[in-house]
Amino acid sequence: DVKRGSVLLNGLVDYYLETSSPQAILILCSVREPHDKHLLDKLNECMAKPACRLPTLSLLGHVIRKQPPWMHKITRFPLLTSLLKCLKTDSDVVVLITGVLVLITLLPVIPQAGKQHIYDFFDIFGRLASWSLKNPGHVHGVYLVHLHASVYSLFHRLYGMYPCNFVSYLRSHYSMKENVDTFEEVVKVEEV
Repeated sequence: DVKRGSVLLNGLVDYYLETSSPQAILILCSVREPHDKHLLDKLNECMAKPACRLPTLSLLGHVIRKQPPWMHKITRFPLLTSLLKCLKTDSDVVVLITGVLVLITLLPVIPQAGKQHIYDFFDIFGRLASWSLKNPGHVHGVYLVHLHASVYSLFHRLYGMYPCNFVSYLRSHYSMKENVDTFEEVVKVEEV
């Protein structure tokens, strides 16, 4: 029965990736244990394919917003590592914006993961803050505004959850000469 369930679930994820079906989202957002494992594994498999990354992140965002009781278990699956890797390496701005919004939504669900991944979160912030200033992908203005807004939201989430560690990171990272411009334009808070 579990095997048949995983086949159906995988097929439904594939169907969503092809169609963006709202009905598929509703069904996938209501997945219960033990099928959560199959969903997280399938999403991780899809993250490896660049063409599927954006709809996969979108689906993951929908699932996280529904707050299923098993969502905290994502830390035990490779999907979290794939999300962090995507945010550290991908160059598609829409994927980055969607991925960082997924991360911002996910962080309060997995506060214990901060111990293990805190510097990954900070590195992602540093990369995207720099990206939104230097614009290496020659991104159009509207996407740059959205990227900047998502970086701003990530700043608030990280500062709210890990204030001492994040301030320490900001001090060390932005004291380096090559990062001063990013600090002045993106990070520096005028009214403290």
